[in-house]
Amino acid sequence: MNVLITGANGQLGKELGKILPNAIMTGHDDLDITNARSVYDFVKKNKIDTIVNCAAYTAVDAAEDDFQNANRINAWAPKTLAKTGCKLVHISTDYVFDGRSQKPYKASDKTNPQSVYGWTKCLGERIVSMYAKDYVILRTAWLYSSHGKNFVNTILRLGAEKNSINVVSDQRGTPTYAADLANAVVEIIPQINSKNRGIYHYSNGGECSWYDFAREIIKMSDLQCEIKPILTKDYPTRAKRPKYSVLDKTETVNVFGVKVPNWQDGLKRCIAEYQR
Repeated sequence: MNVLITGANGQLGKELGKILPNAIMTGHDDLDITNARSVYDFVKKNKIDTIVNCAAYTAVDAAEDDFQNANRINAWAPKTLAKTGCKLVHISTDYVFDGRSQKPYKASDKTNPQSVYGWTKCLGERIVSMYAKDYVILRTAWLYSSHGKNFVNTILRLGAEKNSINVVSDQRGTPTYAADLANAVVEIIPQINSKNRGIYHYSNGGECSWYDFAREIIKMSDLQCEIKPILTKDYPTRAKRPKYSVLDKTETVNVFGVKVPNWQDGLKRCIAEYQR
């Protein structure tokens, strides 16, 4: 199995690289996935049979004013990868939903993105579904790791610098440790076939608010910083965030047998890695 991992410099890409040391890892400087000819030549030359697409335009607020680039990377690049004929795992997001649900979203639930980022990722899903042969689109949410720019590392930094931090308390979801998502991807890859191809969900277990998440980060890190709850309206952002984005993983577990650790367990392991 020759595996190509795109977006290798991101949080998930780096975690996959630890588990799949023989995979071909590419960032934008190595392979421009928006260039169809470059992709097809690269796949042929390296005899790639499986692609894990971790590459994405993830600057959610910037995307509101940069639709062209967000669409090019999140929607049209996946089309090129899908048309290679390789087995494909395409990573997507909870932002494809509007956040108005009061129960965990199933993969079959209606999408209704509320931002440019969410809209382009939703379009990417549809395109992959149209052009890929054997594929799994894996939606995740609130991704973090011990490296890179993410909520956990931001809270750890601010918690060490400040006496108090204001954090939104009326948005609920499930934090996802990138290492756990990477393990799930590796378990799923050999099981993908024409019968189980489709859209699935993976995040850690349980649910919380950003405020709850921040408090747990501070507690586990033994930092002396007060976390104060605020409402979404008190922290305006360019792009609208889903108010509720807990993902139902039942089908993913039943079909592929993946493990779903609780979010606190994932956070504990991440902070231990960060402190090392």
